[in-house]
Amino acid sequence: MAKIDVSIETNDLPAPPPKHPNTCPSCHSHYRDDELERSLWVCGHCGHHFAMRARDRIACLADPGSFVEEAADLHSEDPLGFFDLRPYTERLAEAEMSTGLADAIVIGQATLDGRQTELAVMDFAFMGGSMGSVVGEKLSRACDSAAERGVPLIAVTSSGGARMQEGILSLMQLPKTVCAVEDLHDAGQAMIVVMTHPTTAGVLASFASLGDVLLAEPGALIAFTGPRVVQQTTREKLPDDFGLAEQNLRFGHLDAIVPRPELRPTLSRLLRLLDAPQ
Repeated sequence: MAKIDVSIETNDLPAPPPKHPNTCPSCHSHYRDDELERSLWVCGHCGHHFAMRARDRIACLADPGSFVEEAADLHSEDPLGFFDLRPYTERLAEAEMSTGLADAIVIGQATLDGRQTELAVMDFAFMGGSMGSVVGEKLSRACDSAAERGVPLIAVTSSGGARMQEGILSLMQLPKTVCAVEDLHDAGQAMIVVMTHPTTAGVLASFASLGDVLLAEPGALIAFTGPRVVQQTTREKLPDDFGLAEQNLRFGHLDAIVPRPELRPTLSRLLRLLDAPQ
């Protein structure tokens, strides 16, 4: 007798339990908040680099008490009256409340092992680190401040690209930031870029690629677009490390891959080299 398939497809299945943010996606090790903070948000078993918030990264890089934030009063507006599933203004308010930031980048003056520098650190938690008018303006101001003070700029990138809710205004930030970096170089000052996961699209295609020294964290996605989109477009099998920092280093797009615990001493050494008499 033929069997009858009585299985019924339904969308009412219970949702899987959410993954805890402190569980390593590579080896599934679980950590307490204080354990991750002590390890600089790096898995002690497999070396996976968890996402790191902008102010935490600034605290790790800058000498204690030396960071002075600049342009903290800049907030994004809604010039296009953009509405998708929700108003843009509502998304901005939610991002500000959840992150405690005014936008996706924090800039300011600091010292690192006693050497003056300018910091510009992006935060992926604020709308995917997307670059809108405020991010472009803050990066430009960081370049101007570094040029005026005669110090190098350290930029830490983490972004999904241009912010679609600001349309062409967000795309205009690409040439704006490129020109700001060029002015910094004309003033005789260097820019060191640290690319973290992910650094993609408009940010990679603009100021992130213009550093005098290009560093990256292990496993960071550094590509104009992700491997899934590329594979769907080209219909070709991609290598396992497509777009990752390791592939970029192999092709000469990066100067070095630096694990997070080694980043501060590496930056300090680079600042000493830049400060050495020519």
